[in-house]
Amino acid sequence: MLGRRTSHEDLIDHLTRTTPLGRGEAARVVLDVLAYFDETVEEYVRRRHRELQARGLRNTAIFEVVSEELRHRAVAPPELSLRQLRRIVYG
Repeated sequence: MLGRRTSHEDLIDHLTRTTPLGRGEAARVVLDVLAYFDETVEEYVRRRHRELQARGLRNTAIFEVVSEELRHRAVAPPELSLRQLRRIVYG
């Protein structure tokens, strides 16, 4: 990585220390997890609907499952301006 560290290098380092994953594998896992949680609510609902429909579930059951799953999804924080970040730190 030519001396430049990405924002997730510490997580990749942690994974290589605590699991049998190699550095490349750990980086791939981190990127895959970030991509998974980067999905918008709308994208998530559409994807899960397709997946559950392909398993033969009907809409009534699908929407119950998706509704429950959404309660447990990680939510990205709102984008904060530099001023908002300063206010968090300095009050």
